[in-house]
Amino acid sequence: MTMGKKEIAQILLNVGAVELNPNDPFIWASGIESPIYCDNRLVMADPIGRKTIAGGLAQLIRENYSDTTVVAGTATAGIPHAAWVADILGLPMVYIRSTAKGHGRSRQIEGKIAKGDKAIIIEDLISTGGSSLNAAKALRSEGIEVTGVVSIFTYELKKADETFAAEGLTYNSLTDFGALAEAAKDSGSIEEKAIIDLLDWHGKLKAGLLTK
Repeated sequence: MTMGKKEIAQILLNVGAVELNPNDPFIWASGIESPIYCDNRLVMADPIGRKTIAGGLAQLIRENYSDTTVVAGTATAGIPHAAWVADILGLPMVYIRSTAKGHGRSRQIEGKIAKGDKAIIIEDLISTGGSSLNAAKALRSEGIEVTGVVSIFTYELKKADETFAAEGLTYNSLTDFGALAEAAKDSGSIEEKAIIDLLDWHGKLKAGLLTK
């Protein structure tokens, strides 16, 4: 049975993947300061949770990107999830470095892939969409069609929607910021005052007031 967004968010909360640090914000690759950090790598330590998430990602692909012929994980956080999903779907898997390595065959895409393949990109989370776009460009440069992107979590930012739309890509996520806030409030995982502050930050971010 497919789990809802709040249930997936609760898995992230249960493994401690959500970290708050409002006094010393985390810095995203885009330069945005964030009081919240979602480290989905910690899901690897939860056998039941990671199996549920892999099953959910596989279902998203079946429902939205059924013509996919290869699963492509982004390095490094997307790699284990891509491996589990590829196993469920019975498809080949590759992974994509952020940049081509500077030695050996100097490849950015690792694994067996061929022109004409249709790849789904697996991300652990989507913020502004920059890493997804980088991965898509790498695949397309090799003559690979990108069917879309699936992720565990999305911050629900307008910037991401614009980034994907500009490149003719779609994405689907198992859970999002709103569901995470609701799950945290219901379970008491995060203090209510902190949730209010998070929602205020998120509102400003969505409005473009914090974009750098």
